[in-house]
Amino acid sequence: MTQTLPTHADVEAAAARLRDMSLGVAVLTPVLRSAELDKRTGATVLLKAEPLQYTGSFKFRGAFNRLAQLSAEERKAGVVSWSSGNHAQGVAAAAKLLGIPATIVMPADAPTIKMANTRNFGAEVVTHDRLTEDRETIARGIAAKRGAVIVPSYDDPHVMAGQGTVGLELMAQAKQLDLTLDDVIVPASGGGLIAGVGLAVHHANPAAKVYVAEPAGYDDHRRSLAAGERQRNASTANALCDALLVATPGALTWQVNRTALSGGYAVSDAEVQKAMAFAFEHLKIVVEPGGAVALAALLAGHHPGSQGGRRRTVGIILSGGNVDAATFAACIAA
Repeated sequence: MTQTLPTHADVEAAAARLRDMSLGVAVLTPVLRSAELDKRTGATVLLKAEPLQYTGSFKFRGAFNRLAQLSAEERKAGVVSWSSGNHAQGVAAAAKLLGIPATIVMPADAPTIKMANTRNFGAEVVTHDRLTEDRETIARGIAAKRGAVIVPSYDDPHVMAGQGTVGLELMAQAKQLDLTLDDVIVPASGGGLIAGVGLAVHHANPAAKVYVAEPAGYDDHRRSLAAGERQRNASTANALCDALLVATPGALTWQVNRTALSGGYAVSDAEVQKAMAFAFEHLKIVVEPGGAVALAALLAGHHPGSQGGRRRTVGIILSGGNVDAATFAACIAA
C-alpha cells in the first residue's frame, strides 16, 4: 500500500498530540551542555537527552502519535508490533495510556530490562530467535489472525512524524540559547528518528546538515548514502548496540533520508563505550550503547568540531538509556 511521506506539518501535529493527549506523560527532554565536551571536540555541543523521555527513549513519541490516531474499532482490535526493546516499550506504554491491547514480538536475547518493562506496561510479549526467525512475519501473522493494527517501528509516516518532535524541540531549545545549529548527528536503525528529525531541522534551518551515526558493521545508512541506493547489512546478529540492528534502511524512511542526510559515520564498540562513560562521568546520565553512537562519532573525531577555523554548533541526539546494569557497568569500565 502506498504511503504518503510525512511533512513538517505532520511533525507539528504530532507535537500537539503529545502535549494534549499524553496525560502529562510525555517529557520535553532537556538539552545538556558540557564545557569538557566542547573543549575536547572544539565544537559548541547541545545534547538532546532522550534517555529522560517516558519509557527511557524517543520511541514513545512515534508510538503514541500512531496509536492516538486509531479509530475506536481499531483500538478495540488491538495493535501488534516487533522490536528489540525501545519501540516495544513505547508501543506498550502508549497502548496502556489509550486502553488498547498490545502484542509485541521481541528477540529472545533482548536486554532483560527492555523485555521486563514491556510486560510491565501490560503488553503481551511473543519471543523469537533473531537468527532463524523473521519477526515481521510472526507479527503480521498474529495481526492477521486477530484483525489487529500493525505498528511498525519506523516505516510509518505517523511514527516518523512523532519521532520528529525530538528535532522540533531541539531546534526551539537551541534558539532559546541564541544558538544556530550547523550540524545534527542522529543514531539510526531503520531511519524513522533521523527522517523525522531531518524534517524538523531543515524546516527551522535549511542550511543545517544532518548526519547519521551507526555501529560499525551495521552502517547500512552510511553505505546506502555512498551507493545511492539501499544497502543491506551482512548480519543482524546480537551486538553491543542492540537497538540499531536492522537489515537495511526502511523503504519509506529512505525516501526522506536519501536526500535529507549529508553523510554518515560508523563507530566502533570501543568508541561507543567511551561515549557512554563520558556521558556518565560528565553529564551524569545513563545512555545505552545504541543511544550513544552520535556522541561517539563526535568524541572520536569522525565529525569535525570546527571548520575553516570556525567552531561549529553541533546537536547530538542521545536516543535512549535502556541498558541492563551489567552491560552498562562493563561498558563504562572498558
